[in-house]
Amino acid sequence: MDRAIPEFLGIPAPAVTCWASAHADLHWANVTAPLKVLDWEGWGQAPEGFDGATLYAYSLLQSDTAARVRDAFPVLGSPAGLAAEATVCAQLLQTVARGDNLTLEDQLRDWSEELRRR
Repeated sequence: MDRAIPEFLGIPAPAVTCWASAHADLHWANVTAPLKVLDWEGWGQAPEGFDGATLYAYSLLQSDTAARVRDAFPVLGSPAGLAAEATVCAQLLQTVARGDNLTLEDQLRDWSEELRRR
């Protein structure tokens, strides 16, 4: 966090006000219907809201779905959720720099601008 957030978002790493258990890789390929969450090898502690921020990031190409994710995870957009959102955004921008997740690049950059304003 202390390296990636300043490098990829251009802001100091926000303080983590609450650590919580997290799946740490919550995206649509790891969610089934009826609801089951798959792929738990990354499970551990993360800033509160990390899973919601991750699912939000992977929803950015579908603005209506992204809005529903934000509604389902009220910590997103709050001061307490800033550390999680900044961490996820920085992590994914780092993958973009390596040539992955290129379809999300514009949306991630827009999100990073919003996070810089908070």
